[in-house]
Amino acid sequence: MKKSLVALAALAVAGVASAQSSVTLFGVVDAAVSGYSNKSDNSNFFLVPPLGYVDSIKVKRTVLSNSGYNSSRLGFRGTEDLGGGLAASFWLEAPIGNDDGQQGVATFARRSTVSLSGGFGEIRLGRDYTPTFWNDTVFDPFGTNGVGTNLISTANTGFGAWLGGATTNVPGITNVTGSNYVRASNTVGYFLPPNLGGFYGQVMYGFHERDKYDPGTATPTALNTQRTGRYVGGRFGYANGPLDVAASYGQSTIGDNFYAGTTTNVKTFNVGASYDFGVVKLFGEYSKAKNEVDNEAIFFTPTTDVDLKGYLLGVTVPVGPGLIRASYSAVKYDLNVPFTLFGTADDPKANKFAIGYVHNLSKRTALYATVARVRNKNGAALTVGGPTFVTGFGGQAFTPKTSTGYDFGIRHAF
Repeated sequence: MKKSLVALAALAVAGVASAQSSVTLFGVVDAAVSGYSNKSDNSNFFLVPPLGYVDSIKVKRTVLSNSGYNSSRLGFRGTEDLGGGLAASFWLEAPIGNDDGQQGVATFARRSTVSLSGGFGEIRLGRDYTPTFWNDTVFDPFGTNGVGTNLISTANTGFGAWLGGATTNVPGITNVTGSNYVRASNTVGYFLPPNLGGFYGQVMYGFHERDKYDPGTATPTALNTQRTGRYVGGRFGYANGPLDVAASYGQSTIGDNFYAGTTTNVKTFNVGASYDFGVVKLFGEYSKAKNEVDNEAIFFTPTTDVDLKGYLLGVTVPVGPGLIRASYSAVKYDLNVPFTLFGTADDPKANKFAIGYVHNLSKRTALYATVARVRNKNGAALTVGGPTFVTGFGGQAFTPKTSTGYDFGIRHAF
């Protein structure tokens, strides 16, 4: 009897193993010594500086960081062949904080999807990258990692933050709410099949999962709780040989006021391209985002929309077992403030230069170094990372100016 039970159990395990075509454990462990220095200049004007006057303030931080070259992660993925050209697959990927060990497989915030694919393409459900973020990372020589991350990505991450209704963040754990710029949760996506002569594309819809009341007058008055979190977007491109070019558009609902009839959306468009000449690979991207308030009321107070435009130029140069990386990016906020007799203040803007080198010790292990510097103007406050700018001290006001940083690290993939 015991032998029969053992045999049945073995057959059951064998059946599961044969049905599941493949299961893969993978990951990246990336650690670096990183330093940040963010400087603010005194924005007051004094003919005679008062006692205690400070010309500028720097705030610095040195840390052991992670994800300076590739994002540290631990993941599981698998595929089952269903026959007839169909396949089912899953992908669970967790961010890890290997610098202090605080965050491990506590959340699959990087990706958690299940898919069905075939000759028609792929239908994917769960949490995943948004179509509009792909161009930021694919056409950035630094892959939106570390101090070299382009300003388009840095600025848009804050620009698209939800105005409220987000879950309280748990210290040390990646929060999956608060923004749809990089990733979106509760999504249904469709990907074109890979055999279209180099053409590729995807569309995505993310549910906001908010309650709807009937009659509408029963809707709670709390702001940003009725539509916030919804995402819709798409990306289409062409990749063949050395050329890769893609355009994307997305709309994320970041706030709402049900009784005032207003909904705040961030609408993002970008286009990027790269071309590999062999001795050098060139990258470029242009991005435009609009923070727009839609008003459904007949009588309303006009609202001011804010635009964010940016561009990126980058290059990589292979040198033996290594790779030189460099990029220049710039962004400008258009506040759309009406002109007055006294004029209008200049719009905030910033630019960034980054350069680095990666030395491959093997296919899985690399040493890397990156330095970067951001220059802010007219009230922009973008950084390479680390502490925030000091804007007030001793009764005096300070304006963010420069942010400088470096990463020196090692990356191992498995």
